[in-house]
Amino acid sequence: MGIFERYLSLWVALAMLLGLLLGSLAPDAFTLLGGLEYASINFVIAVLIWLMIYPMMMQIDFSAVKNIHRRPKGLIVTLTVNWLIKPFTMALIAIAFIRYLFGDLTGLISPELGNEYIAGMILLGVAPCTAMVFVWSQLTDGDPNYTLVQVAINDLIMVFAFAPIAALLLGVTDISVPWDTLLLAVVLYIVVPLLAGLLTRRVLRSGAQLAAWGSKIKPLSVVGLISTVVLLFGFQAQRILANPLDIALIAIPLTIQTVLIFAISYVWMQRWREPHNVAAPGSMIGASNFFELAVAVAISLFGLHSGAALATVVGVLVEVPLMLALVSYANRTRYRFQTA
Repeated sequence: MGIFERYLSLWVALAMLLGLLLGSLAPDAFTLLGGLEYASINFVIAVLIWLMIYPMMMQIDFSAVKNIHRRPKGLIVTLTVNWLIKPFTMALIAIAFIRYLFGDLTGLISPELGNEYIAGMILLGVAPCTAMVFVWSQLTDGDPNYTLVQVAINDLIMVFAFAPIAALLLGVTDISVPWDTLLLAVVLYIVVPLLAGLLTRRVLRSGAQLAAWGSKIKPLSVVGLISTVVLLFGFQAQRILANPLDIALIAIPLTIQTVLIFAISYVWMQRWREPHNVAAPGSMIGASNFFELAVAVAISLFGLHSGAALATVVGVLVEVPLMLALVSYANRTRYRFQTA
């Protein structure tokens, strides 16, 4: 690994600090960049995520994708955890911490604000990852074909399951799915980079040419990740500095939920003797979140400056460093899957 990959956690930590510094010193600049969005999807962030996803999409072999159904166990684990376990554990953990531990027992969070925080966290729990999982998969040497199918099926289920599950857990009778956010994210994060990867494979036909091109653009993926972290923390610098305690309190149950969901999927995959290149990215899908969708719904239901919107934003801020820690753990425990 190069110096960027070897010390990636350090660069991310520095990027977080840099984002906070720049966001507090030049808030107008970040407000301008943050306004370049449609349907809660920021186009600057979208381009950076695209840079991270594109190298993996070059590895997609469509002739292998059609055979994924012959290895259904990984899909069964991912779908079961994402839709039958994750939303409900998120609700339970959020209520236990925000309403009781940080609310009734300690008085750190008021009941009204606590309910909004819980709502935002639930919205995160009902939205498994669409984009960044390709990055986590690449960092764990995941099977690109299997990862694509896992994400695609999750997105298809999300079309039908997101609103009913969110309505059930939030106690709201009618939740309108922001179709523009959902469809735009699928196009930007799956269709466009997938087509770009396919075109690249058509132009660079030999494996040697693909490998050489992949080596050249690999630094772009790391640059995209670091730049994304700087922008995310820059966008929210004012809110972070104004509400440090609440953000820390929200981050605690979100961290526990993320680690729990990863652990359930990872151990289940190991018990079912799935290979590491399926187990690692499959576990990352449920552990990370489709934060654009969660943010859009939180804003539409509770307002831009609501506690629910803040909770979804905290989910974004927590996700990158925490998922990198899980990526590191998955890579260190690869040996457990060698006999699978």
